[in-house]
Amino acid sequence: MKEISGSELIAMVKEGKTVVCDFWASWCGPCRMLGPVMEELSEELKDKAEFVKVNVDDNQEAAAQFGIMSIPDVLIFADGKVKDHNLGYVPKAAMKSFLERNL
Repeated sequence: MKEISGSELIAMVKEGKTVVCDFWASWCGPCRMLGPVMEELSEELKDKAEFVKVNVDDNQEAAAQFGIMSIPDVLIFADGKVKDHNLGYVPKAAMKSFLERNL
């Protein structure tokens, strides 16, 4: 998964791309647990969406714009808007199910 800036994410969303974004921070234990899960799933589902991550500490404006109040928060963007999100750590099978339902 590629780490991008908030402005890069906003540009991708405006273009109408299908994007899965993991909002995270290095100090967040559940974020560090979810990271490897998202890496694996980004490889498995790379033909369905672009997978990125945004550090909320470095991109507070984008986090605020998308209503990120707690992390990790995985948002799925389609057609220029948030389609769904999954808050907190979940095991790989649950995350894969969430992603497949929304992609």
